[in-house]
This record gives sequence, C-alpha cells and structure tokens, in this order.
Amino acid sequence: MSDFGSVRLFLKDEAATVKAGTQLAVALNAGAVIYLEGDLGAGKTTFTRGVLRACGYQGSVKSPTYTLCEPYELSDGLQLCHFDLYRLSNPEELEFLGIRDYVASNAILFIEWPNRGEGWLPPADLSVSLSESGEGRELTMVALTARGGVMAAQFGEQSV
Repeated sequence: MSDFGSVRLFLKDEAATVKAGTQLAVALNAGAVIYLEGDLGAGKTTFTRGVLRACGYQGSVKSPTYTLCEPYELSDGLQLCHFDLYRLSNPEELEFLGIRDYVASNAILFIEWPNRGEGWLPPADLSVSLSESGEGRELTMVALTARGGVMAAQFGEQSV
C-alpha cells in the first residue's frame, strides 16, 4: 500500500467513526493534508466532526456539499478547512475557493472527492478511506508522506 505505513480499522457505528476522528486529531499539525475517500454517506463528515471536536471546536459541523468549503477556527489558533469537491465542475474553481490562501496559511485541509481537484490540490499526507463493511464501516488510512507516516503511527497506537 505505502512505504510510509497504513492502518485498517472496523467502525461499528457512528460513535466509532467520531472516535476515530478524535484519535487522528491528536496527531494532526499545521499544514497537514488529508484526502477523504468514500461513497456518499460513507461517514467522511462524521469522521471530520470527530477531529473538530477533539480540536476544541464546539459549533455546528455540517457537510460542505453545497458550500464546497467550510473553514473552522480551532482552539489552538489553527484553522481546519473541510472541502467537499463532489459538486466541483472544474478543478480551476479551487482558485476561487482560495485553496492557495489556505495552503499558504498552513491550514489543516480535509478534502473529500480529491480526484475532482486533481492538478490543483496539494499532495496528501494521508488518504483516509471509509467503506461499508457488514453492519459498519471499514476505515483504511494510508500514509503518503513521512509526515503522514508519523500521523498514521500515532493514530494506530491509539486504536489498539
């Protein structure tokens, strides 16, 4: 899968998906880029909500399906931007969404449907895939960079 490491985890329900997000939050740092893969309704926003809650964000967390980007100010002064590119007609639209500004500001980026922004997105540190598996979901996390490898290892240590 990856020379930098990977983790696989069964998530029995929504609460387990949120918990997995909280576990990843511990390993995140400024400028991290996470690609979120999975069908509609797979739990990508639920996972992101877990990350945000663990980072101290207490407001509403909604899917950016229609807004394409939801920025969140975190308690430590960092910003997390949750992108949903499902409705993106052209990757160049990322320029109008301010993708370069978010990258330059060292925001943490969570990007759903990253294939729709190909050529305009920064490379991912981690790819997190959520898929149906029996009565629950399977989470597969693949580290794509050395930084992602550290994050995946820290996530894996907490998942034991």
